[in-house]
Amino acid sequence: MNKRLRGRTPFVVCAVAVLLAAALFVCRLADWQLIHGAEYKRLSTRSTSFNVDTEPTRGEILDRNGVGLVTNITHYKIVIDKLFADDQKLDSTLLRLMDLVRESGDEWVDDLPILLSGGEYSFKPDSDEAISALKEELELKDDASARQCVELLYDRYEIDKSLPDEQKRALASVRYNMDVQDYSNANPYTFASDVSRDCVSAVSENTQGVGGVDVQTYLVRTAKDPTLAPHVLGALGAISEEEYDRLSHSVKEYGINDTVGKFGIELAYEEELKGEGGTKIIQRNSDGTVVDTVETINSKPGSTLYLTLDSKLQQTAVQSLEKNVKAAQAAGKNESLLKNKKLVGEDCQSGAVVMLDVSDFSVLAAASYPTYDLNKYSEYDDYYTELAENKISPMFDRAFSGTFEWGSVFKPCVALAALEEKIITPDTKIFCTEKYDYYPSNVVRCMHRHENLDLQGAIERSCNYYFAEVGRRMGIDTMYLYAEKFGLGEYTGVEIEESKGTLAGRDSENWMPGNTVQAAIGQSDNAFTPVQLATYAATIANNGVRLRTHVVNKITDYEREKTLADYTKPEKVDECGVSAENLKIVQQDMLTVTQSDQGTAYSVFGGYKVKVAAKTGTAENAGSDHTTFICYAPYDKPKVAIAVVLEHGVRGQYSMQVAKDLLDTYFGFNRTDKKKTTDSHNS
Repeated sequence: MNKRLRGRTPFVVCAVAVLLAAALFVCRLADWQLIHGAEYKRLSTRSTSFNVDTEPTRGEILDRNGVGLVTNITHYKIVIDKLFADDQKLDSTLLRLMDLVRESGDEWVDDLPILLSGGEYSFKPDSDEAISALKEELELKDDASARQCVELLYDRYEIDKSLPDEQKRALASVRYNMDVQDYSNANPYTFASDVSRDCVSAVSENTQGVGGVDVQTYLVRTAKDPTLAPHVLGALGAISEEEYDRLSHSVKEYGINDTVGKFGIELAYEEELKGEGGTKIIQRNSDGTVVDTVETINSKPGSTLYLTLDSKLQQTAVQSLEKNVKAAQAAGKNESLLKNKKLVGEDCQSGAVVMLDVSDFSVLAAASYPTYDLNKYSEYDDYYTELAENKISPMFDRAFSGTFEWGSVFKPCVALAALEEKIITPDTKIFCTEKYDYYPSNVVRCMHRHENLDLQGAIERSCNYYFAEVGRRMGIDTMYLYAEKFGLGEYTGVEIEESKGTLAGRDSENWMPGNTVQAAIGQSDNAFTPVQLATYAATIANNGVRLRTHVVNKITDYEREKTLADYTKPEKVDECGVSAENLKIVQQDMLTVTQSDQGTAYSVFGGYKVKVAAKTGTAENAGSDHTTFICYAPYDKPKVAIAVVLEHGVRGQYSMQVAKDLLDTYFGFNRTDKKKTTDSHNS
């Protein structure tokens, strides 16, 4: 064989192989389509597979003791599954179900925007969108009547014309809704949701042998007490395009029809709470019999979150806020009528309170008033519109995002800074003439002419004159540097959205020396959140060590068996830079606020069972003055710290009473049973 022929041999072999393979494929194709085509077609109709997605389960939210705050409650629904249903008997099945549901006192889904009364059809009021969609689906003109619509529906679904009008209309409603809801082999139709156990029993007993009818359980996400902590817990809503783009890069899979957390814990821990749905393949033969069901992807529920909130303390906070806001308002209205005065508390309508555990700065309670019903909340319904249009802004989280002027509760910070910088000593006396006018353009007035006061007297009686002069001597730069150390004008680290606030001098423009004396008494541009003030009080109680404030305790798997993350270990953020000696001086002075008969909080805490260190405040603003209060207790072994603000509340007794109610609950003083919680909290 010559070299030229030998070189072409591999190509010839390959060509022959390709031709043979092609010939075999053509023969096989001819066998499939020409010789046995009819048989294979018949076999293919005998076995069909459908992919069905299973719903994901979102993780639950509990308080620190495992009490459910947002949980998944089991409900029942009646479902019609096309995979199992007999299409020829669908109408008779539907009529049977309607009777069973009605007799049980429940309702089936009836969304057809057409009413039937006295033999006449009419469109439902306030249903323009649904009516327009119906006419568009039926290809009718805008002026089409309700009767024209139902007659077309009867024809479309071949409804028995001999049936009573009520039954015909009912069938048309369900059949039309099935189309709207895309009823198919892969998408069962929910005939009735949230039905009673009586209905479940009736349907189960009376539809045995009826193909396609099934009673299923489903989970409804529900807040156990919907007004308890809506601002903290947050809510779900339809995913936006921006959210979808952002979450598409996360570990969890998101679809364009998913719901996601919009604020609060639901938003902050969206990916931890989100569950993952599964997929199952259902195979049936030609007569509709299901021959196999295989779950190819198992569903995975979301994680369970334990918050640091204590439900009992939170309930006290909510109830006490409401009670004392209303009391302050009533007192203001009464004084306004009796003395013909204005801005004496009659405009008090809102407030907030935060209580922290001093040992780790965990949030035990955080309430904002007015509150709202989380179970009614939806971004798209009338209740949401009502909330959004309410001038008092119930949806606004005053505890974490509200910034307020706090007045004299700022004075312990000024005192600590001045002592540490040796600007004053505990014995430094300043003569209060009631009107501090060192800067004529920034005159500071005191409630009384206190005359000679040392530091203790200035704190217990809340002397503006004293602290205005101390602030002038110290200067704004030194003042705000210490305030930062205590967390004022700083993020506390809490996991949900919070405001940073405004720290006078640091965050101010065009600062003048005279502004410093206003800042020293907690006025000027100073505006802080309640959670910052609670953190500030806890830092003083914790001997100057500021920890990260947090509201999440731990994360577990859905069954609450395995801990996935633990946040109980305190996280140090900063130290205030004040010596133990100077801290002790101011701590003792804050104790006299409640223990001295000259103290501004003596009327509420003078005879209290636990010694409380505190500072009262009144802050000028548009409208009546705010009343504010910070404290920690017990004084000798601090366990909790509290900050309260009542907007336009004027009288200190009401802000103090909110704190007292919380302390009563914490220490068990408001319990009547023999076994109180005092010992456990004092241990």
